[in-house]
Amino acid sequence: MSSPPHIVLPWVVRRTRLPLLSMLCGYCRAESATTGEGRFRVNANGKLLDVWLLVRCVSCDRTSKLTVHERASVRSFDPAELHGYHVNDPDLVAARLLDPLLARRNHFTLNWTGAWRLDTPSAWPDEAWPVRVEVVFEDPVPVRPERLIAHGLGLSRNEALRRIKCDVPLRRPRSAGFTFTVLAEG
Repeated sequence: MSSPPHIVLPWVVRRTRLPLLSMLCGYCRAESATTGEGRFRVNANGKLLDVWLLVRCVSCDRTSKLTVHERASVRSFDPAELHGYHVNDPDLVAARLLDPLLARRNHFTLNWTGAWRLDTPSAWPDEAWPVRVEVVFEDPVPVRPERLIAHGLGLSRNEALRRIKCDVPLRRPRSAGFTFTVLAEG
């Protein structure tokens, strides 16, 4: 027996801005910082380089540094990467900020609230059920699948849980793609 035909719809989770950093400010003790436009500071000491990502406290507006590279040999850098540090390349800022090793080394977490959006097709099929949806993440935005699905379908979380079948745990944050099937009402 074959499964009924279904339509596959793509959903894409996109970053709208860089996330805020949850870290303790050394001056005012607030717990939120931003990278602003994203700037690096590169300091040379002989043939060794230090590279920092500058962050600004949201409360007191003071600047702090996150260590990206410490006492690294100039020869160990890719020339394009080193140039990116000097010109404050936005893609390099995003790549470094989203690097979990940098977060662990500098004791911060990312606050993605308001920093992402879900792009869904405007037309939803009226007759073809079930509908299979493929969710793709352009950036590693951690979001709970149940909340993402409820938001995308415009349903309550309980209604969404009742009407879907998913191949991943729904109550754990994910930042990688997954698929789910939406069943007809009733």
